[in-house]
Order: sequence, then C-alpha cells, then structure tokens
Amino acid sequence: MNRRKVLVLGTGRSGIASAKQILAMGGEVIFFDANPKLDEKKILAQFKKKEEMKISKILKGKLFERDLLKIDAAVISPGIPLDEPYVLLLNAAKIPVIGEIELAYQSLKGKLCAVTGTNGKTTTVSLIGEILKSQYADTHVVGNIGNPFTAEALDTEEQSATVCEVSSFQLESIVDFRPHVSAITNITPDHLDRHKTMKNYIAVKESISINQTEEDSIVLNYMDPELRKFGKKRNLKPKVLWFSSEEEPKEGFFLRDDEFIYKSKDKEEKLFKTKDVQLLGKHNYENIMCSMAVALKMGVPMDKIIKVCKKFKPVEHRIEFVRERSGVRYYNDSKGTNVDAAIQALRAMPGPVLLIGGGYDKHVDFDAWVKEFKGRVKYLVLIGETRNQIAACAKKHGFHNLMFAEDMDEAVKDCAAYADPGDYVLLSPACASWGMFKDYEERGRVFKDCVKSL
Repeated sequence: MNRRKVLVLGTGRSGIASAKQILAMGGEVIFFDANPKLDEKKILAQFKKKEEMKISKILKGKLFERDLLKIDAAVISPGIPLDEPYVLLLNAAKIPVIGEIELAYQSLKGKLCAVTGTNGKTTTVSLIGEILKSQYADTHVVGNIGNPFTAEALDTEEQSATVCEVSSFQLESIVDFRPHVSAITNITPDHLDRHKTMKNYIAVKESISINQTEEDSIVLNYMDPELRKFGKKRNLKPKVLWFSSEEEPKEGFFLRDDEFIYKSKDKEEKLFKTKDVQLLGKHNYENIMCSMAVALKMGVPMDKIIKVCKKFKPVEHRIEFVRERSGVRYYNDSKGTNVDAAIQALRAMPGPVLLIGGGYDKHVDFDAWVKEFKGRVKYLVLIGETRNQIAACAKKHGFHNLMFAEDMDEAVKDCAAYADPGDYVLLSPACASWGMFKDYEERGRVFKDCVKSL
C-alpha cells in the first residue's frame, strides 16, 4: 500500500485499524461509510495529527463513479456484504477489493495460525494465544476476537507468533492469506442471511486452506461430517491433524471416556482428564483438543500445552459464571449467537434451566434447539424480533412454559422469580444481538449488570 490511494469501506473498529496500517505504510486514505449521518469529527479524533493529514476525504451516504478517480485499491470491513451496490461499483471499475485480514497479512512476519468455524472460535483462539505465550515471547492474538489484525501486523517480527480468529465474512475477501497452521472447529448453519445457502457457507469456511501448501497443516473436527469429508479430499494440500470428542481417529487428539489422548504414528499419550480443566461441556473439550493440535503444529512442546490447558479459564460471554443467588447459578453465554452454540451451552448446564433466548433474525430455524428443551428447560423467556418465531417453534414441539420480556432487565427478573434453589439461569440467545444491542458483548454486559443488581 506504499504511496497508494486506498478507499477504506467502513469506519468501525476494523476500518479504523485498516486505515492506520495503510497510513503507516505510506499510503493515502479515503473513507467511505454508507451512513449519511456519520460524524466526521469522531472518525478523525481516532487519528494522530500526522495521520489525519493523509486522510484526504470522508465520503458518506452514497458512492459515485467520480469518487473512484485515481483510487488504487479498496479495503472492505467484514460487516459489509460483497453484493452491496458500492462494492459492485468498485468491481465494475476493476479496482481490487481486499479485506482487513488480507491487508494485515501483507505486513505480517513470523508464524501464523488461523482458526475459523461456526462455534468455538473465540475460546479456541484465546486458549491457543495463552499456549503460544508460553513458547513465544512475542505473541499476537488478533482478528474477529475483537483486536483487529491490522492493529498489530506491523509490530510482528520474524520470531513472532500470531493466532487469528477468522470469520466467514473475512474469508470472503482473502487473496494470498496463508496460515502455517489453520483450523476449522465445526460447520453448522449460520449467517445464511448473508451466504444464502449452506453450500456457499461451507465453501467459504473451507477456503481458509486455499493458499496452504504441503508444508502447512490444517486441524479439523473428526466428528463434523462436512469436515471429515473435506479432510479426506485428494486435492487438500496441507497435512491434516484430527480432533474428536467421540470416535478415535488414527492420528490426532481425542477423548476416551474422561481422558484426553494424543495418538501419533508411533505412540499414544494419555494427557490429562476432563476434571483437570476449568471449561464445562463436550464442546469445550473439543475446543481444548483443537487448541492443543494447533499449538503442537506451531512448535509448542506438549508439557507446556498441558500446563496451560489445565489453568485456562472460560472467556467472557461464553458460558461465563456470573453469580450464585439464593441457590440459583447465573451463566452468561451471550456469544451463543446461533442454534448450535446455544445447544452446547444448554447441554453444559448440570441442572434445570431457565433460559433467555431470542434476538436478531439470521434466517435459520430453531427446531434443533427447541428439541433439546425436554427434560432441561423449565421456563423459556424470549426477547427480540425472533421471539414470536421461537415461541411458535417451541409450541409446535410441545413446549409451553414460555414468557415474553421487553428488555433484559425484565427477562432476568422473570427468571429470578420462577427459579428454585439448584436451578440455572442461562442467557444463550441462539440469535445475534443487533436491534436491541450494539453487539453480543454489550448484551452480555447488560445481562451481568441485571443479575448483579438483583
């Protein structure tokens, strides 16, 4: 991006970080945001004076052909669909459009591992980051986890190790992005409002390996039918290392009863037991095994991997214990933004559950989630635009213990009123947060505040 004029699409956290990298590389930035009421002063306040001088324009509302004169390239924020009219305008003008992780990758030094998948990414990436820190003095944990890749790419060195959480939105715009080790945690229906079909969604997730070679590795979930099929394709270049919570692959990490096992070509190692870790549920055991596999391929010795796995605590907003009150335990799983994640959180609860669900409509059905309610959920409290849809689905499956709440405070108070000692109150919405909250993090913080103020 040296001395090039680059159009940055989007002025959120990713767009700002991308602009800062472009400016640091000697490029010139023009911003575009579809919001016509965008506050330009707030955007510029995030830059130093020297940087601000190289931001030539802030365009907003609508992009015109005349705005593209002398533009060399465009960087798109992951939240922007590739079929937006202004993105199609760029394509028609033959202006290269890349994503934030591709831009970051162009400046990266050292070793890189990248994790994608429908669920488990944040926990897995956080754990990998902690393991890498035990081996590499300079470790960077970046990507969709909340710290933009572009914010740290220029600070990496040849001895650095970077782990990147990559969403399907980010994978849509990669060009040369090539991790030394990639991983796909699982693939279940999600974001079909953007990707339209499961076939498209699966293809995007699997594209994390598209630039990998025989020198690289990919870690895959042996229990995921799509990934098992993908891992056995003849044209898949990176070496495959499996992890499994049920069956035992010939090579890889797996669970045997309550013990974590690693099997290589010439030996089998018993590592530790499920009671030795602080994460709850089978899905978290899968996250641990995926993390161990990635770390091993990144060159971390097994003894260091085991030590970190035993100490690691749950990440915020993912089956996070909030408090116990009157014998009732409250858990925040605001990051359960899709059906499969919500199922895993529900299965992790060891007693009767009062469940808070609902939110933004991503055009998925809720049948699989509702089928898990029998024998587990005492009451379902629904919020957000999907509440009528979920209520209808619940009634269709014979579940009628449900209530509507107008906001999180009302939902939490309803649960507290109906809970008995030994019950669990769980926020695991199976939906995105948009509409009621800025993001899942805000939703989780509001939930925790409501619980703490009971």
